[in-house]
Amino acid sequence: MDDMGWRDVGFMGNRFVETPHIDRIAKSGLVFTQAYASAPNCAPTRACLMSGQYTPRHGIYTVVDPRQPPGSPWHKLQAAESKSELDTNIVTIAEALQGGGYATAFFGMWNLGSGRTGPVTPGGQGFQKVVFPENLGFAKDAYFNDNGEYLSDRLTDEVLKFIEQNRKQPFFAYLPDHAIHAPFNPKPDLLAKYKRKAAANNDRRDDPACAATIEAVDQNVGRIMEHLEQLNLSDNTVVIFTSDNGGTQQYTPPLRGGKGELYEGGIRVPLVVTGPAVKMLGSKCDAPVSSVDFHPTLLELAGIKPPEGQALDGVSLVPLFHGASTLDRKRLFWHFPCYVGRASPSSAIREGDFKLIEFFEEGGRVELFNLKNDPNEEKNLADLMPDKAAALAKTLRAWQKETNALLPPGPNPNYVPKAERPRGGQGGGGRDTSKRGQPKP
Repeated sequence: MDDMGWRDVGFMGNRFVETPHIDRIAKSGLVFTQAYASAPNCAPTRACLMSGQYTPRHGIYTVVDPRQPPGSPWHKLQAAESKSELDTNIVTIAEALQGGGYATAFFGMWNLGSGRTGPVTPGGQGFQKVVFPENLGFAKDAYFNDNGEYLSDRLTDEVLKFIEQNRKQPFFAYLPDHAIHAPFNPKPDLLAKYKRKAAANNDRRDDPACAATIEAVDQNVGRIMEHLEQLNLSDNTVVIFTSDNGGTQQYTPPLRGGKGELYEGGIRVPLVVTGPAVKMLGSKCDAPVSSVDFHPTLLELAGIKPPEGQALDGVSLVPLFHGASTLDRKRLFWHFPCYVGRASPSSAIREGDFKLIEFFEEGGRVELFNLKNDPNEEKNLADLMPDKAAALAKTLRAWQKETNALLPPGPNPNYVPKAERPRGGQGGGGRDTSKRGQPKP
């Protein structure tokens, strides 16, 4: 999902939104309580998922947004340059699976190269079937097309067709929906339902439009699961449900921060996996995992060797599927040397229960948190535990050097302290604000 925060579904504790189908997967699958996106906005996380690599290796650090280019007057530092296309020399998970005999299909938002055809589009990166929203009559970022059709419904229609057509062979379907990215344009009946629910509550996080958009996603998750059951494919299909980054700050409390930031609210996401590979059905796993882990996980499940000569930062989650409580990995890393929204360039490391964030605008100032005791990151321990902070900062900077991570090159000569940021520009591209795409009466 797009911009679905860690608490935006019922199985993660949301009591306002109704997600019965996703919750049913959680009850019969394996829920990861400390799942992370590999970056705090969409394009870099999608690149990490496709490649199995951290952001410094593929060079996609953020969405390249013309409204917030490096050197914008509201940037204190010159932001690092981000690539806008995934290098075609990288073997994507789709290319690896296709080479192993899988039919591959893409439905939705790509963000890793422009155009409909060509080497940097999904069709050039291993997907045999490609369906963009535009192919279905949807304007950019619109939830409804001119026929009154809803995007999540239409994308799911295409997924079901693909499954039906490939039911007798191995298949890989990647569905990066536009939902639940703001601004919302929900189904009227669902919006009315949640307005009634919100009127009975008094919680600022209870946004009817957002909740209605989430339930529409849930309806389509249910359609996919029902289709697999009808075709007798449930016992031979792994289903992964997750998000590309944290939600906006309105929806992430009690976690700190939101999309664009390396605080937990910006990178923690819901994650549940179900299917025959998962032996710990109906369980929860507290091991920290990341979207870089999907690439090696799916290859192991498919019995396909990792791409030769390609560095993989992710590790297979299969041991956790079989009951292990930890992985053979000491640390997770994030590197976001760019600006998005109100967030500034930063880098982070998690080692055990400790997480350290480095803020480049402030001369490399660091904040240290014990996530076991303080999951909401309210108490900075950097001054109380200087040796621990120094050790983690040293490890983080060594990793930056090892991976050739780009850093902000220095002060921004165009910086104007009182300059105003443009509205929007939250890392998902421009939003459609026209009347086109409204549901017909």
